Amino acid sequence: MAELNLKQIADKLNAEFTGDTRKLVFWYDDKAEFADDIHTLQMTNAKVYHLEPDNQFYTKYFLERLDRTTNYLIYAPFPKPPVRDNHLADTIKYSKEFFADRASLLTVDLGIDEKYKPLIQKYIKFFGAKDRTQRFYDLEIENFTRDTIEIALMSVLCKTRTASFEEVVRVVLTDADLEDNKFLAEFEKYDLLPAFWRLCEDQFGYTDVKPTVEKLVVTMFVTYMERYMDAELPKAWKSFVSYKSGNIIAFLDNLMNSLLYRGRYNELSEYVAVGLNAASALEAVSPEDLLRCDTFAFIDRMIIHWITERLLAEDTGAKLNGMTIPMVCQERSKMHFGETYKEQYQLLEHAYYLILQANYNCPDDFIGIVNQYRESDYLIDTHYRNFYSCFDKLKDSTAFERLRDLIENIYTNEYLAEIIPKWNAAIINDESMTVLPLQRDFYSKYIRNSKERVVVIISDAMRYETGRTLWARLQDDEKCSAKLEAMLSVLPSYTRLGMAALLPHRALEMTDDYRVLVDGASCDDLKQREGVLQRYNPNSRCIQYDDLKAMKRDAIRQLFVGMEVIYIYHNQIDARGDKANTENEVFIACEEAINEIHDLIRQLTDHVSATHYIVTADHGFIYKRDKLQESDKLANSAEKGSFINRRFIVSDKEIQGDGIGSVPLSRILGNHDTKVVSFPISSNVFKVAGGGQNYVHGGSSPQEMIVPVLDIKTEKGHKETRTVQIALISMVQKITNLITTLDFIQNEPISDVLKGTSFKILFISEDNEKISNENIYIADKKDADPQKRMFRLRFNFKNKQYDKSKRYYLVAFDETNDLEVLRHEVMIDIAFANDFGFNV
Repeated sequence: MAELNLKQIADKLNAEFTGDTRKLVFWYDDKAEFADDIHTLQMTNAKVYHLEPDNQFYTKYFLERLDRTTNYLIYAPFPKPPVRDNHLADTIKYSKEFFADRASLLTVDLGIDEKYKPLIQKYIKFFGAKDRTQRFYDLEIENFTRDTIEIALMSVLCKTRTASFEEVVRVVLTDADLEDNKFLAEFEKYDLLPAFWRLCEDQFGYTDVKPTVEKLVVTMFVTYMERYMDAELPKAWKSFVSYKSGNIIAFLDNLMNSLLYRGRYNELSEYVAVGLNAASALEAVSPEDLLRCDTFAFIDRMIIHWITERLLAEDTGAKLNGMTIPMVCQERSKMHFGETYKEQYQLLEHAYYLILQANYNCPDDFIGIVNQYRESDYLIDTHYRNFYSCFDKLKDSTAFERLRDLIENIYTNEYLAEIIPKWNAAIINDESMTVLPLQRDFYSKYIRNSKERVVVIISDAMRYETGRTLWARLQDDEKCSAKLEAMLSVLPSYTRLGMAALLPHRALEMTDDYRVLVDGASCDDLKQREGVLQRYNPNSRCIQYDDLKAMKRDAIRQLFVGMEVIYIYHNQIDARGDKANTENEVFIACEEAINEIHDLIRQLTDHVSATHYIVTADHGFIYKRDKLQESDKLANSAEKGSFINRRFIVSDKEIQGDGIGSVPLSRILGNHDTKVVSFPISSNVFKVAGGGQNYVHGGSSPQEMIVPVLDIKTEKGHKETRTVQIALISMVQKITNLITTLDFIQNEPISDVLKGTSFKILFISEDNEKISNENIYIADKKDADPQKRMFRLRFNFKNKQYDKSKRYYLVAFDETNDLEVLRHEVMIDIAFANDFGFNV
């Protein structure tokens, strides 16, 4: 650093000014290298006099007339003038001259071998600024060679934290334009450009008569492609393949896997793909030969297109490298561009399972239908829901429109057209009421005899398949156990009657004007339902989910004090599906409902120590994406005053007509009601005015009438948490110094669900020998800005001989459980390790 250089100068100069005799020392600094530093020079027995080109005569007068006793260092930030122009020539004759060049001082101060002094002199312009010189010192290079010196100079200009050529190249490629690269302009300014291209050849095997960053990038991506492609490259590409593919692959792997640089990798990949017209050049290559490649995004588009075409042909047996379509989708989703095409791959996977149902078979008996639905058929509805959840997230769904038509045809004409008529052919038999627990018996079966507080969450229109997804989610919660059952809803399967059936009662009835009564009382709103509930259990309460969600913790605790039964009414699915302008969002609402209910269970467990929950629904629904056609609508001959809905009609007489079934209301309600419920025996609807075109319920089908019952137990104090992770940022494949500094990042900020922890980080050999010091890092940063979660660690390696053919690893362990969380392979090539190569 400059301060130490000046100290060396000061020591030499102060040695000149010893003794009692007055002395003058002239220092002509030809290139003014020390002009900015001279004022900090510490002189013990002399003063610094600043000589200017135009004050020589006065200086002579001053030194020989005005002050003839003081020792002076006369500093001139310019070359020594010729004798005939130098008024101080005779003064210099009886004085001394001092010579100091920065190259000499730098080599001495840094411990650089004298043979590299010409190299330092070559780049002396670089050391003309204090900040650049200081950053060079801060890199703490231990072993100086031509390469390490030039890499350090470039590292300073690129402002990397370590002297690493991989980091230099990373900065050149990620922090500037390729065609007008500001860092290459800096290299050229300080005569480093030849060194940069020489090192590119040494490290990456890239060489060219007129090298450019663009061609370097092309070389890297083509070389990477060649390694993972199971077919020959296009002939025009072969000249770009480097003989040092290993270094290139390691470099690009680090770039694409980096949290900070993966976006730039994608940009570079697209740049190369466009420049090479790669999509056309590889058009004839089989998707099978590209399956291992994730060099370019268009490869995923090619594979997605291939899968789509196979599915359109209903070729569900198609494979790539022995992998089925779902396996291919899952494997590609884990690769680099998998996040970009996540929705497409998930959509295709769900489409695959739906197309398998093109020859769907349904049992004829009610027990068989129910059992098969609960065991496997529910998945058809789940895949259909997830297909459209993915489809609706696509910015452009044009490429999947034909596939969507196929899915819609299979779901409607192969599946619903088969299962719903058979369901309705069987449900008219009295024994169908004994196959599943009945919704009207819910309170007596699940609530009445409970010996602990029960929180009942009723989610409007949560059908069985959605409840099963919630159940699977709860299975992953380590402090939660859940049992999934099912019950048969009332018919008509609509909210008012379903909500009434879930309340305690002795009598459930529908009046002649179609009001629903529980024990003779109305139960249409929250207050009325709470009144019914409290007649059976005074220590009970009803509340809307939205009201509970808005309450603070203390208010929630107060609400639950002394309560034995709490009914919470949740309305996400039906609220969205029942409106014509939002019915196509019903599947989004299903996912939101699952998340909200899971979060509610965790919140109540934490806030009020509630540990027993029952989650159920008033009814399910049928949803089809295609708008209803006139042929899907059934004419009805209901008498005036009948209760008419798209999916049911309640009247004094059954409705006659093709495609219409009926059951007595008395069988549904368990009373002597003489009214009749009529319903379409398929997924069709009755002709009614208004309403939506896609989302319906109220009728008789497994989707509408099989409702979930989840019996859930949680542990007190439950909070789902995970431990924060760290990642290596520095792009290091080779260790060349006994002292190495690396940069890391804490991947995410800690929060209430993300715990901090401490990590033990060190280097080991392939035999698990520790070869460096152990760094302990406590990951507890809360900053949202990734830059503020970066940290730097210094590693000191054992001074021993390292074998370049062996593997060494940077490893990190979570100290709380001693589990390895990071492993990064490096090569160690320390030239002067083991006593600097001498056997002493």
